[in-house]
Amino acid sequence: MSELIRIENLSKRYRLGVINRGMLVKDLQSWWALKRGREDPNEVIRENYPSVDRLRKGGDFWALRDINFSIHAGDTIGVIGRNGAGKSTLLKILSRTTSPTKGRVLTRGRISSLLEVGTGFHPELTGRENVFLNGAILGMTTREVRSKFAEIVDFAEIGEFIDTPVKRYSSGMYVRLAFAVAAHLDPEVLIVDEVLAVGDASFQRKCIGKMSKVAKEGRTVILVSHSMVLIETLTRRSLWLQEGRMQLEGESKDVASEYLKSAQEQQLGTTAGLHDHRLRRGSGEVRLEDVSTTNEAGEKCLKFRRAQRIRFIFTIKAFRPCRELALSIAFKLGLSGEMLACTARHALSEKPLTSGETLVVTLDVDSAGLPAALYDLYIWLGPIKEEGLNEYYDIADGLVPPIQVFEGDSLRGSLTELPSTIAIASH
Repeated sequence: MSELIRIENLSKRYRLGVINRGMLVKDLQSWWALKRGREDPNEVIRENYPSVDRLRKGGDFWALRDINFSIHAGDTIGVIGRNGAGKSTLLKILSRTTSPTKGRVLTRGRISSLLEVGTGFHPELTGRENVFLNGAILGMTTREVRSKFAEIVDFAEIGEFIDTPVKRYSSGMYVRLAFAVAAHLDPEVLIVDEVLAVGDASFQRKCIGKMSKVAKEGRTVILVSHSMVLIETLTRRSLWLQEGRMQLEGESKDVASEYLKSAQEQQLGTTAGLHDHRLRRGSGEVRLEDVSTTNEAGEKCLKFRRAQRIRFIFTIKAFRPCRELALSIAFKLGLSGEMLACTARHALSEKPLTSGETLVVTLDVDSAGLPAALYDLYIWLGPIKEEGLNEYYDIADGLVPPIQVFEGDSLRGSLTELPSTIAIASH
């Protein structure tokens, strides 16, 4: 396969500072005040921005450091990493919307990018005019764009609004048309940042299908996503960026597995977060001491197929006498933080707990009601009475390893209650 993109010793540096208020007059006001040693009239509120002094003095921030990578025709590449790891900066450099500080990027062929909603669109132009404008930017002739126009409009599902200025489009209409243009104008390389979350579930499925089709046609796809399921499904190779450096490159399944393992060990998605009192909420009569999860074979596991039983094993300790106790778990989408599903409130004690008493609780949850995604866990301990919604002893919100569920369709509507059974042992 021929080489389409070569990245050699790529680095990108940004200069930190408080100048750039979005308006020239404010920039001049801030600059003149700093030159005279006066208070900045546009200063941010110190209490909410503790790093303001560092920003005032300025500094360097390396978004990317020494990246080397080659992409060939027909490759499907995933780019993963935490927020701020340098993923979007890398795509912007590949798309020629910003330039590197060091190193170089060599490209061949048309590169079509969808980096954020409405990238490359002129708000005053209509949808029709923007389709032809984007085609011209890609180097296509009017005849080539016209031959694809009906297919683009049909895919975007905005036929009646195609002659409306795009400044009047909703974010969903914007992203539908932007993706349709990017995917249909015959690029050799299609670059997609995580913007598809703007669209609804049916449109996301359509986009995934289109990207799969583009890849099967032998064109190159570069995808940034926080969904490891999507990365493993759509891409063959992946690179993991961490603090601007390439941490790992290889088969997508292996890279995603290592990334999730690292996230569980290094971020607050570990049980270590349970022992930091600053991160806990509640009155403190009872505390969650430990959590582990196993699959149906009894093996410790953090990945589960949809409809598979998830067994949670909790260690709970009473620090003060407690008359009654109940437990509930909610599943929050790791990307948006939306609380999607929860278990019933299970009673854990028929008699009052004494100070120092420990319970080992086993909770089996049927995951059939969970769509495929990465979930943070929201664990609630409180009184049994249903009216006590605002009274709780302990809440662990995102302090334990996230759960990954494979396969399934998105849920709609209100919070779903998951079937679950519980067993309790007293120590």
